[in-house]
Amino acid sequence: MTEGAARLSRDKCDIAINWAGGLHHAKKGEASGFCYINDIVLGILELLRYHARVLYIDIDVHHGDGVEEAFYTTDRVMTCSFHKYGEFFPGTGELRDIGCGKGKHYACNVPLRDGITDESYQSVFRPVIQRIMEIYQPSAVVLQCGSDSLAGDKLGCFNLSMRGHASCVEFVKSFGLPLLLLGGGGYTMRNVSRAWAYETGLASGYQLSSELPVNEYYEYFGPEYRLDVVPSNMENLNTREYLEKVKEQVFENLRHIAPAPSVQGHVEPRLAHDMALDDMGAHDDAANPDIRTTQDQKDRRIQRETELDDSDDEGEGDRRDRRSWKDENDMDIVDEPATTSATSATLPCGPSTGMPPAPVTLQQPSTSKMESEPAQMSPVMSGSTATAAPDQAPSVSHASSPDSSVQGIAAPSASTRGAYPTPDMTNDASAQAVDGKRSPKN
Repeated sequence: MTEGAARLSRDKCDIAINWAGGLHHAKKGEASGFCYINDIVLGILELLRYHARVLYIDIDVHHGDGVEEAFYTTDRVMTCSFHKYGEFFPGTGELRDIGCGKGKHYACNVPLRDGITDESYQSVFRPVIQRIMEIYQPSAVVLQCGSDSLAGDKLGCFNLSMRGHASCVEFVKSFGLPLLLLGGGGYTMRNVSRAWAYETGLASGYQLSSELPVNEYYEYFGPEYRLDVVPSNMENLNTREYLEKVKEQVFENLRHIAPAPSVQGHVEPRLAHDMALDDMGAHDDAANPDIRTTQDQKDRRIQRETELDDSDDEGEGDRRDRRSWKDENDMDIVDEPATTSATSATLPCGPSTGMPPAPVTLQQPSTSKMESEPAQMSPVMSGSTATAAPDQAPSVSHASSPDSSVQGIAAPSASTRGAYPTPDMTNDASAQAVDGKRSPKN
């Protein structure tokens, strides 16, 4: 946005277009109405560095409240908005909202009703803009071309055709002033693309044909497959008497404006991006106009080595953080089985029901702990306890009876005998007693 405004100020172009811009609802301290940043205000501020007076025109169906609020107290920017008013977002833009302080009468609002047609719209738009041009005499114009004022928009309630909408662009262009064209609202996609494509042609001096060429998006424009947005049979609530009354009030407000307010002469400040734009302009002027993206433009997009990156804080010396959570928590866990102190052993689990035994991992305590006290494993499901010496793998065996004790095996206590049944014997020819009952052989 600011680059387009800077090019206009340096006579690099006559018309700059940014259809992705036009976010006219955002305020300095808050986002509003799908707008998170008011790029229009930033562009106008850039224009004010070189132009004494800037005119902002808004033909979006919603009132351009963010731009009006930003310049509500200055006479160097005049805002003029044609919008739907009355129980409609954002609820501002009354006819009596004319600015305050030094900017009084430099905010112009034209509130309209539902269903306005091309003829009714032009009966207000052209006389008002013509009068502003004669009295205010701006040296640059910013036109917000929100396409939600077209017929059939999902949020809008106007009944303008594509050509009626584009005639506003053509009329503003006819004054021959540096013009910054912006997008804005628009919630029926096929109509948005139609309108802005046609208006891009008008800005370039071409009137595009209504016949759409076959392309990969051809099916989006059915069933008529034409470059046109036709009005519907929506009722027009804007009577001739109402529109005449609005125009009279607007002209009365403009009558209080001093013709061509002057500003103190000054030398335009030179900033860092001014020199960069001058250098870019020298390359662009010599570039082949038939090439969409030159090699010099591609080189500008290469990311510098000193550029900040989202992954710069993920580790020192590398883009990835390779630290282990085991090391951070000081856990005594080694992953390699050949040199580890953890050995896996399989213990039978539960009564002899023919189910496969569940694997149980036994971990050897650290050497320092083994030197101070003997290690003893807690019972795991089966009621058996395995012990291991520091220098040898743990040995696991089974008790032949609940009361017997084998080396490396601790018999379960009386309190746990009922809760931890003794597993089956490994000998298939024998059976084992569990809690005084006989269990079948495996």
